[in-house]
Amino acid sequence: MGSVALSKIAEEMDLKIVTPEVDISKIRVTQPETNRPALQLTGYFEHFDYKRVQIIGYVEYTYLEHLPREKKLPIYEQLLSYDIPCLIYTTKTHPDEDMFRMAVERGIPIFTAPKTTTTFMAELIRRLNVELAPCISIHGVLVDVYGEGVLIMGESGIGKSEAALELIKRGHRLVSDDVVEIRRVSDETLVGSAPDITRHFIELRGIGIIDVKTLFGVESVKDTQSIDLVIKMEEWDRDKEYDRMGLEEEYTEFLGKKVVCHSLPIRPGRNLAVIVECAAVNHRQKKMGYNAAQELYNRVQASLTKKRNQMED
Repeated sequence: MGSVALSKIAEEMDLKIVTPEVDISKIRVTQPETNRPALQLTGYFEHFDYKRVQIIGYVEYTYLEHLPREKKLPIYEQLLSYDIPCLIYTTKTHPDEDMFRMAVERGIPIFTAPKTTTTFMAELIRRLNVELAPCISIHGVLVDVYGEGVLIMGESGIGKSEAALELIKRGHRLVSDDVVEIRRVSDETLVGSAPDITRHFIELRGIGIIDVKTLFGVESVKDTQSIDLVIKMEEWDRDKEYDRMGLEEEYTEFLGKKVVCHSLPIRPGRNLAVIVECAAVNHRQKKMGYNAAQELYNRVQASLTKKRNQMED
């Protein structure tokens, strides 16, 4: 099971820690969902999702404010007896002295977030889903071409990085070169990103490492991108039959999700960047309901039918 450091979540979400006495360096979050312990604050702890981040919103806060102290203490004691990752108070609310004291005693951190509960939960769940999504690393180059995430794959030295560099010079954006980390953030979406150590760098054989962000500016790079299309570069094989119409889509699979895949034969003189651009735009057209190959096929069929009818007449 994946996990993410609580300290990283706190930093990214701009959370303010209320219990600095508690060491959070070793606490990790393992669940992508959150929990508002409304029923637990009434004393019902059956099916308590204690492994999730616990969020105290304005409703829970006002409920506790109206409870007498002798009723709150046993609820606090039972709630904090579980090994929960942390408590987060939203909507500018704060824990009372009893909650603060018991949390410190049991080593459970408490944070505050100024955002409203619904807004904060939506953002936190989105971040956790990305951080905790199933992840694989593959060899390839990921580029944002006209808003389509194009993953270029192929053997080392075939020209993936050179094609990506030409695309960058044509105004498109680099996500990752050489190694692409792919995460399945939902049933329908694969998101690619670069490892921290190689982000914004490209390796060009004969030249070495170049920093794309420094050379071409911040508009030439992107941190993450959904993967919409795969281009597999391969050496031209005279004996191999290549698809010349594109009526039937081919697919490749990552983490159980199928992605449209095109095999691109490489020969001297082919402008790979232009071909990748055309593939991205054509894929976008298909998603919008227009298929050029199907249109040509329909025209041919209509022409044959017309000629057949003329012959019969």
